[in-house]
Amino acid sequence: MQYSLAQTEQGQISGITAKMANRHGLIAGATGTGKTVTLRKMAEAFSDDGVPVFLVDVKGDLSGLVNAGELQGKIAERIEQFQLGGQDYLSGYPVSFWDVFGETGIPLRTTISEMGPLLLSRLLNLNATQEGLLNLVFRVADDKGLLLIDLKDLRAMLKYVAENAKTFQVEYGNVSAASVGAIQRALLTLENEGATNLFGEPALNLEDWLQTRDGRGVINVLNSEKLINSPRMYSAFLLWLMAELFENLPEVGDPDKPKFVMFFDEAHLLFDGAPSVLVDKVEQVVRLIRSKGVGIYFVTQNPLDLPDTVLGQLGNRVQHALRAFTPRDQKAVKSAAETFRSNPKVNVVETISTLGVGQALVSFLDEKGMPTPVEIAYIYPPKSRLKPLGAEERQAQVNADDLFAYYNAYVDNESAFEVLNQQADLAAVAQKQVQQAQEENDNGIMGSLSRMIFGTKKKGEQLTVTEQVVSSVAKSVGRNIRNQITKQIMRGILGALKK
Repeated sequence: MQYSLAQTEQGQISGITAKMANRHGLIAGATGTGKTVTLRKMAEAFSDDGVPVFLVDVKGDLSGLVNAGELQGKIAERIEQFQLGGQDYLSGYPVSFWDVFGETGIPLRTTISEMGPLLLSRLLNLNATQEGLLNLVFRVADDKGLLLIDLKDLRAMLKYVAENAKTFQVEYGNVSAASVGAIQRALLTLENEGATNLFGEPALNLEDWLQTRDGRGVINVLNSEKLINSPRMYSAFLLWLMAELFENLPEVGDPDKPKFVMFFDEAHLLFDGAPSVLVDKVEQVVRLIRSKGVGIYFVTQNPLDLPDTVLGQLGNRVQHALRAFTPRDQKAVKSAAETFRSNPKVNVVETISTLGVGQALVSFLDEKGMPTPVEIAYIYPPKSRLKPLGAEERQAQVNADDLFAYYNAYVDNESAFEVLNQQADLAAVAQKQVQQAQEENDNGIMGSLSRMIFGTKKKGEQLTVTEQVVSSVAKSVGRNIRNQITKQIMRGILGALKK
């Protein structure tokens, strides 16, 4: 089966082979050349075949997927040009709207533990030393069975590790107070960017994205108009999604069609400033996740935005126009041309700069997994409405979604923050009991012994030398007795903590 996406200048239908859709893809081109329309058309094609889709809406213009398109303007011209069936061609799609900030969609959350120290270090922009300390904090939390769910849990763990640095130093390594402070400040910056909403429960269950309605795959749209303003948060979250799918989905080999497809717009943000170890991890996930039936499609302006190791994994290509005004642009054009299987009828280098809106150079994998020769093609118009929903329309769609009731309310379950605070409260109680025991010991044993030997002294009356010696002996005896009482009290309190 083939997902029909375009028609070549020779009138041949071109598109992605269903069995090869999990071999990933690239949609590239300059601003305004039609990348978003291509993304939308691909998402519709997958949904029509019952394949759930996730896509990032960075401009807020994809919400119209819910409603059928209108037979007018350029859409009507293209439908007639390619004889696609008139009004019957148009259709709306099942959509779930999501939003990390919970403002324009279902709240989308993960936990600190699920994000992990590697991606969290990128999110916080930590150096190697600080990342090492963060790994130490995660290890201590794991060993002590403390759950890291939200940012206040991580703050509590950092404070706990710092206060007990000497205890952990032998087993886990050096705990730098400077690094703890740097991480705490980075967390404060992250909170100011709105990351408090990103971490918490109920956390996303990825199975909720693998749904169909009336035989069509649900299109999960993440509103990223606000999220894109925090590039590190945006990239860390999307990388986490890939990693979670890779770790949790079962192996399916080479299915007849993908199990799930993801579209990452502004893909260059995933790799800008990323350390080599993270890029290697992404390359590994992209390479292996196809065996889980997942296809990943990167959307970017310039193919050079992606590392070569990742670019080499993208078998299905749609290249819209690139402008060759600068040496870097010319290099990008040449690089893009070199990634296509050559076609003697198409001069790729010259064509890339002259493509019109809605035109593209296309090359998709055939049934055997070989890229087809590059062709100039016209992308089919989308079936859904291009105009985005109004605020009230969108909110009505969100409220009507069955998943909204489950994810909407934040749940603050017991985790590291609560457990460590309880332990601190018990320790405070223990200290108070010790102080009371000391006071009772001083007032009881010492006072009784002094009165037995010397009687009651009047205020201001001085002790004799003999009385001072005896008093010193009595104090020594009292300290020994007091220490024994203190040890017993502390054992009782610590025993309660261990239970």
